Amino acid sequence: MTQLVDELPESDPRGPFELGGANDSAGNEAEAAALYERAIALGLSGASRAALDIQYASTLRNLGRIDEAISVLESTERCAELGAAPDAFLALALHSAGRESDALATAIEALIPFLPKYHRSLTGYAGELRSGEDRTRQRATDSDA
Repeated sequence: MTQLVDELPESDPRGPFELGGANDSAGNEAEAAALYERAIALGLSGASRAALDIQYASTLRNLGRIDEAISVLESTERCAELGAAPDAFLALALHSAGRESDALATAIEALIPFLPKYHRSLTGYAGELRSGEDRTRQRATDSDA
């Protein structure tokens, strides 16, 4: 990867992004984080930036920088190419932060668009999780699509 990146101008944000991913995969999270930060500073954008945000946030979480990971994931632009991936990683980060109810609500909300039924029920349950309510109600008869 280093040889390929060396072919790019130093000002090209794709280089540090790709090297960051390679370091991340190799378990070199501190190095990966620094490379991701360089790619951000150089202006990586579009779908590559959305992917970087996921990878960077995951790395931050693994480094124990959980609040930063949550902040990155909450502010990342969503793109169709990545689907609900940012929300899945946000759910992990929220869980790591001890915010289990928010983590579960985030995961449920990410699933709702892919379900043929029960949208209203699950939206309500996710809202209850976020508000701290503990109401058990029968909503399984909800037939909205």
